[in-house]
Amino acid sequence: MKFLKIHYHPKLETASSKDASYFFEQNNTFEYIDMLNWPTQFPYKPDCRFKIARSNESLFIHFKITEKNIHAWYANDHDPVWKDSCVEFFCQLPDQLSYFNFEFNCIGTCLASKRDSRTDNIIPFTTEEISSIKRYASLGNAPFDTRPGVSEWKLTVEIPFSLIGFISGELPETINANFYKCADESSVPHYLSWNLITTPKPDFHCPAFFGKLFICE
Repeated sequence: MKFLKIHYHPKLETASSKDASYFFEQNNTFEYIDMLNWPTQFPYKPDCRFKIARSNESLFIHFKITEKNIHAWYANDHDPVWKDSCVEFFCQLPDQLSYFNFEFNCIGTCLASKRDSRTDNIIPFTTEEISSIKRYASLGNAPFDTRPGVSEWKLTVEIPFSLIGFISGELPETINANFYKCADESSVPHYLSWNLITTPKPDFHCPAFFGKLFICE
């Protein structure tokens, strides 16, 4: 199991998602989404990096991706963004069965829900709840078809703690989580994770393979 600390940064208290993106780019210390869990079926391994930090009210994640043949077909929240060039964050409070999945394509379109498994007790976030997730995409927000060759893109998201059951001033010491990179309908489909997954075929809905995040002051 991998471990990662989420540090508090006062600059994020008033930062826009664009300002937060610049803040994260100030140093080169990234974590990597680099577990090629199914190399025989899906050998392509794009360069996938991220940083994570927090304010008192929100969790910030900054993704930096370099990959082949990107596309962004979906521009409306709740769309199937995993078919596009996509990054994902799944998290779970300790000792709870349910978990949250936050999925974003490279232009920031979001799919999010609370659920017990891939198919059980799925509660989609409302449009209002998803709208509260601030996003800054380096590629803008307009959909586009496949761009041949290698492209770099960045996405910064701000997820309010209230969406994942945290009360302001009463944050838990740890949460379980994993970070993912996928593109189901790319010309080079791929499925990478931060923490190792050992299922026979691609499946991100596996809390048993989540790593642990420590929420620091």
